[in-house]
Amino acid sequence: MNRGASIMRKNFKKRILAIAARLFRSTAAKRLIRQQDGSAAVEFAMVAAPFIAVLFAIVETSIVFFASQTLEAAAADSARLVMTGQADAQGFDAAKFKAAVCAKVYAIFDCNGAMLVDVRTFNNFSSVDTGKPVDAQGNVNLTAQYQAGGPGDIVLVRLLYQYPVWVNLFGFGLANVSGGKHLMIATSAFRNEPYK
Repeated sequence: MNRGASIMRKNFKKRILAIAARLFRSTAAKRLIRQQDGSAAVEFAMVAAPFIAVLFAIVETSIVFFASQTLEAAAADSARLVMTGQADAQGFDAAKFKAAVCAKVYAIFDCNGAMLVDVRTFNNFSSVDTGKPVDAQGNVNLTAQYQAGGPGDIVLVRLLYQYPVWVNLFGFGLANVSGGKHLMIATSAFRNEPYK
């Protein structure tokens, strides 16, 4: 029984190989092998994922750049309120100054929740610290203050915002603090005008 089954298997294999050889010799099989109608679809399928990832990275980089420029403009405009004495004349405190900053930034930011507005006075420009307030673990360590000073004082206005980043290609993302966020800092250092 075993020997008969083994002979049948050998004969079956021979027949299948003979049929396959005849198929590949025929012109229809040769035409089928040479067909390239779906090659563009297959090539696009191989390239689509990296292409879409790079496309999203470009869009996200553009949005982060636009948000950074918006933050810089808001810092410059808000600093002018302090420098010219308008903030002092209107009796601004930390909350009112932050509201004035938030009025200058648009829908890109969650200004009331995530924006840090820091205003400090210094004795001279060499003592002004403009470094990133980030610890070794990537956490932002800054207690926001509001010290607008008076006429002739040296003031530093900083706006900090942690912008969420979604695309991270092979570790080359825009995230520079913990939580996969990009820390944007807009800074303006100046001497107050003699407004009184």
